[in-house]
Amino acid sequence: MSLTESQRFHLKKTIKELEQHKGSHTELVSVYVPQGYELVKIVQHLAEEQGTAENIKSTSTRKNVVDALERMIQHLKLFKRTPENGLVVFSGNVAEREGRSDVKVWSIEPPVPLKTRIYRCDKIFVLDILRDMLDIKEVYGLVVIDRRDAIIALLKGKTIVPLLKTHSEVPGKFKAGGQSAARFSRQREGAARDHYRKVAEYMKEQFFHLEGLKGIIVGGPGPTKYDFIEEGEITNELKKKIIAVKDLSYTDEFGLEELLEKSEDVLASEEVIGEKKLMGRFLDTLAKNHRLVSYGENEVMKRVREGMVDTLLVSESIGDEKLEQFEQEAAKMGTTMKIISTETREGAQLRDLGKVAALLRYEAH
Repeated sequence: MSLTESQRFHLKKTIKELEQHKGSHTELVSVYVPQGYELVKIVQHLAEEQGTAENIKSTSTRKNVVDALERMIQHLKLFKRTPENGLVVFSGNVAEREGRSDVKVWSIEPPVPLKTRIYRCDKIFVLDILRDMLDIKEVYGLVVIDRRDAIIALLKGKTIVPLLKTHSEVPGKFKAGGQSAARFSRQREGAARDHYRKVAEYMKEQFFHLEGLKGIIVGGPGPTKYDFIEEGEITNELKKKIIAVKDLSYTDEFGLEELLEKSEDVLASEEVIGEKKLMGRFLDTLAKNHRLVSYGENEVMKRVREGMVDTLLVSESIGDEKLEQFEQEAAKMGTTMKIISTETREGAQLRDLGKVAALLRYEAH
């Protein structure tokens, strides 16, 4: 399951905040509660750990651990049950000066199901599992091929990641003097098959053991892509993963961009397509009736507060503080807010337009 941009933003922000805190000793408490696990058992365990902590020799460390556990226990009692995906709780004395006490507690309902149970006291909070949730697990393989060239890439979230390029030894269309047409044709066909096999082998190297591969999309000009699928000796496991074949005008990196655009039907559920469509709708409306849109931080914030904004588009490049301001104001007015990455062409356009744009409910005058 992939995280939405909003989930990603809030999780990154929380991790960044927790990373800043360091304990003088092993006194920062991290607890991971897996989905379906009873909170009452966690509370019992923490109460037992409080008893054990009373044996810590250092007075300040003992006090900090006992206080952190108590704060966490009281916080957990606010929950009637374990949230659907589990719960992650952190607690500890985060006072910057030693000898002072400022015990804080944080709780996070993870955006994806939590399978691991952890209790740990350390000098830092245990954050690796949360960091791992930020990694995009689901990817698509992209292959653009013609008789002369091929490029293999991944679509990871919204980003096209080129993996490798290869060039064939297929001769040009014109035979050398003295060569029979039949022999030349055989040479071309043989070289083409070698090219297909080589690309199939590269596909196997790149995709076969790839975790989270949801599908492979193949594209290219003319009939070559079909010949490749039929004659390329692609392994059966990968052949079953081919979910679409698209006709393209380009190869190389331009071909990858075109393949992404022509695969909207296949990738409709992916965020990248929704993002491109939203930005496309904004740009189209801007060209046809500029009174139905707004852009630029100050102008859009004014429209949000007036309740005029239907859909708010905010670039991830705007910075955490401003993004939160827009999120809070949008929530008050029932405005839908979408965080737009800078990794697509349309996302870069939003960044250049002032990082904030809006589709309005009615014309502005």
